[in-house]
Amino acid sequence: MTSRANESGLRIVALLCAAEVLSMTGFSTYPALLAPLREAWGMSGAEAGFIGGVFFAGYMGAVPLLSALTDRIDARRVYFLSTLLAVAGTLGFGLFANGVTSAALFQALAGAGLAGTYMPGLKALTDRVAGPLQGRFIAFYTSTFGIGASVSLVLAGAIEPALDWRWAFMLCGAGPLAAGLLVLRGLAPLAPERHAPAHAQAALLDPRPVLRERAVLGYVLGYAAHCWELFGLRSWLVAFIAFAYALAPGADFAWGPAAIAAAINLLGIPASVFGNEIAARVGRRRYILTVMACSALLAWLAGFAAAVSWGLTLFLLALHFVFVMGDSAALTAGLVAAAPAGKRGAAMAVYSFLGFGAGFLGPLAFGLVLDAAGGKDAAAAWGFAFGSLGVACACGPLAVWLTQRKEKT
Repeated sequence: MTSRANESGLRIVALLCAAEVLSMTGFSTYPALLAPLREAWGMSGAEAGFIGGVFFAGYMGAVPLLSALTDRIDARRVYFLSTLLAVAGTLGFGLFANGVTSAALFQALAGAGLAGTYMPGLKALTDRVAGPLQGRFIAFYTSTFGIGASVSLVLAGAIEPALDWRWAFMLCGAGPLAAGLLVLRGLAPLAPERHAPAHAQAALLDPRPVLRERAVLGYVLGYAAHCWELFGLRSWLVAFIAFAYALAPGADFAWGPAAIAAAINLLGIPASVFGNEIAARVGRRRYILTVMACSALLAWLAGFAAAVSWGLTLFLLALHFVFVMGDSAALTAGLVAAAPAGKRGAAMAVYSFLGFGAGFLGPLAFGLVLDAAGGKDAAAAWGFAFGSLGVACACGPLAVWLTQRKEKT
């Protein structure tokens, strides 16, 4: 019986991981094409960062409803309908975006689509797979986010030179539709949970019941710091690598900035999976505190490395990304374990709302610091912009410690 359950769990997690990659084909299109779009539309760093961040504002606006709904209806239905939002946002950007306002509108719509796929996909997984392997399967699922981000970078980087940026967005919009159909047809229907108290069912968008849980609050605040740093880094990574390349005009680069950024994103997969395994052995709270502190320091080192050497810059960016992702699955698995029975969808909604809300602020703050410190052509400005990510991440260990100082895991 256990063997059959494990096989079923592996099939479900494999299907949802494949769907996650497909659902994210448009996720990194804007960051991958930020440099040409910035030149074409004459954007400042703040404007470019705003478009990058508003994707997460769209996520933030939609996730409380879409994720909390999974406590009432089958998550696969929420997932499918949300992929249509992602298609509309990515396709609409390619067809109609012509400046900051229109680009931000379609980015927000695409972000709302992700809100109904990422955490609801995790809810679909945890609703169908339980037992001692659940934490490991969660790590597989959350680490696949990095594959989706990398695939999106590679697709955009390959399509744009061959066609143009509009075609890059339009073609990348096909993935979410395929993901929605895969989940809708590949997962068996599931009845919603019936064990939630009546008052919890009545308060669909009330975050207070889950935030009263001390451990849940700790993971939520830690995830917010994690997302500020992660999405700020992802939004500006390609542009920063291009800047580092420009400081070494005589160097021979085998890979372009988008391809390098995609490879760096892939490092997050083993970092997240093995990080969760280590956290289970040494203690989740201790592990998260250590990793986030190291990540905050590496943000400063990577940001100021461009003036020294492009090779050192790439090495430190890769190392920084490993530490950024090292606590990702540990945070999410901890949240799932700490969430009260019948309120897991609501806990995921709050977790994603504040996390991706911070993901909106990270790219924007990065752009503001970049402008204020000297602009995109100043090496020191990039250093301080990266430092802004480190400062935000440094708040994570403090938040986790303050809210979970009595926890043993």
